[in-house]
Amino acid sequence: MSIPAEKVQQNTAETPSLPEVFSSVGIPEGGMWLRKLFAFAGPAYLVSVGYMDPGNWATDIEGGARFGYQLIWVLLLSNWMAILLQTLASRLGLFAGRDLAQACRDYYSRPVSLILWVLCEIAIVACDLAEVLGSAIGLNLLFGIPLMAAVFITAADVLLLLALQKHGIRKMEAFIVSLVFLVGVCYVVEIFLAKPDWGQIASAAFHPHLEGGSLYVAIGILGATVMPHNLYLHSALVQSRRVSRTETDLRTAAKFNFIDSALALNLAFFVNAAILVMSAAVFHRNGVLVTEISQAHSTLAPLVGIPLSSTLFAIALLCAGQSSTLTGTLAGQIVMEGFLKIRIRPWLRRLITRSLAIIPAALVIAIKGEQGTYQLLILSQVILSFQLPFAIVPLVQFTSSREKMGRFANPAWLQSLAWVVAGFIISLNIWLLVQIFSGR
Repeated sequence: MSIPAEKVQQNTAETPSLPEVFSSVGIPEGGMWLRKLFAFAGPAYLVSVGYMDPGNWATDIEGGARFGYQLIWVLLLSNWMAILLQTLASRLGLFAGRDLAQACRDYYSRPVSLILWVLCEIAIVACDLAEVLGSAIGLNLLFGIPLMAAVFITAADVLLLLALQKHGIRKMEAFIVSLVFLVGVCYVVEIFLAKPDWGQIASAAFHPHLEGGSLYVAIGILGATVMPHNLYLHSALVQSRRVSRTETDLRTAAKFNFIDSALALNLAFFVNAAILVMSAAVFHRNGVLVTEISQAHSTLAPLVGIPLSSTLFAIALLCAGQSSTLTGTLAGQIVMEGFLKIRIRPWLRRLITRSLAIIPAALVIAIKGEQGTYQLLILSQVILSFQLPFAIVPLVQFTSSREKMGRFANPAWLQSLAWVVAGFIISLNIWLLVQIFSGR
């Protein structure tokens, strides 16, 4: 039975999320299925960039070098959870017409909203810290620029953001997807060169266990994959599509957004799995303990036997840092406007966030050198994991609410699954805290 084309009310009482791109991408009526899929494709790919940033590289390289293929299951499980949570975020933006920050401000008291805003800003700075370090290390490896100077050069990427924003959301999506594609190609080649043990990979993927101090790295991988600010970002980006407010069209949009999320995040999973597998096959197999990302770069060529592998590594790292920087800026804009109703120019927002990230990066480089940056990258992802519950709990709460979502509220099975995921992440974080404070 067909769904009646009833009009669904959208909250239009205030400036929409990301007003410069809101409802700017038209959706073809009728036509081929692939043409519609292409029209909806984009938001999830921008989100997936955050799952391939330099913080992911550090946790994946550390996981592979120290524990071999053992933590592949963490990546796989994190990817499934990310697909679920990003789908909920897109449903919130699509059906309720609110991004997650706006929904939090609507529902919670002012003090609670401010606390959630501060926590989200900490997550954004932690993520940007990883992007600063990754881009700087990439510049250092490719062009020999001193690491400290490269850190300060990363502040100039605001110019790239301004240039892209002038050309609209579709051009920005195309540029970022191109960078993601380049990262993927680099790692397809790296895997081919590394010759991993596919039997061990398949066994580890479906044999979940943590041992030998792997919990810290596992939680870093989780925080690097299911990133809190990406939930805010996705709930806003889906509103860039001009979707008719009929029930039929909204459900169609939800279906295509789910396909977009599944395709984009599985691509991100394969890139992350490739990094971990490459690290296990090259470093763990040869007994190499990685303490710096540049060490991973320099040891690739002699261990694999082909100099091209090191160059591909550096190019992919730089592309990952730049692409995730752009999406992090959008997330920061959404969070500030949604929670505080404060709108500042994107380039100013970018400079503020980047400055907050550059300070700890420069201090660590000055005190501990490059080895300190590697540990700082992993720590930044663990911080993201600790911030996750403060985004996931409101998201599940809002998308399960009939008051906010009407007939589009999560069905009982989806609510249950989402709360299980939230409980699992919270339990892992508590487990790590217990280990830290008990000195184990």
